[in-house]
Amino acid sequence: MPSVDAHVPPRPGDPAPSFPDLRGHGLRLRPWDPGSDTDAEAWLRGQTDPEFRRWNTPLRPVRDIDGARESMRARAESVAKGTSVAFCVTDADSGTALGHIGFNEIDPVVRCGRIGYWVLPEARGRGVATRALALAARWAITDLELHRLELGHALGHEVSCKVAERCGFRYEGTLRDAMFEAERHDAFRDVHLHARLATDPEPVLG
Repeated sequence: MPSVDAHVPPRPGDPAPSFPDLRGHGLRLRPWDPGSDTDAEAWLRGQTDPEFRRWNTPLRPVRDIDGARESMRARAESVAKGTSVAFCVTDADSGTALGHIGFNEIDPVVRCGRIGYWVLPEARGRGVATRALALAARWAITDLELHRLELGHALGHEVSCKVAERCGFRYEGTLRDAMFEAERHDAFRDVHLHARLATDPEPVLG
């Protein structure tokens, strides 16, 4: 399994880092495949879902299948550089895509990464985000050897707040104007910052 060294930006000619499938809590977390029609369609539905757009404002919004593939390729490039990790969250038995979870802005020097996730509409209300976050966070701490995991969400997103707390991400404060307003790049909103340290107690999921 990869260590933190796998996240140092590769030199020209170096192979891109690879990540294992993660299994647990009834889920399988696997890499997204930009060449897969099924994955591209799931990515498009997730990125264009009204609830996703309510709480997230990407710099380059995804609007169609071509945009979804471009977005997935951009994410794959950042994975290859060692600055992020992206997993498709699937049902462990059926393989059905349920959502996304990933790490952004991985810094191997200070051993810190920022985590984000979204769940497809039909998979909500089943604890998917909580189970995926618990699984991914444990892997990041043990295998990537990250010391600090940060999670930020828009102020008012109570569901995400509860998911973070259930998974041991303590609330640390409110960041003023740290995120774009919904559907806008010219206005900002506050963000709740949560974090989990490698030295924090392991949360017990109910």
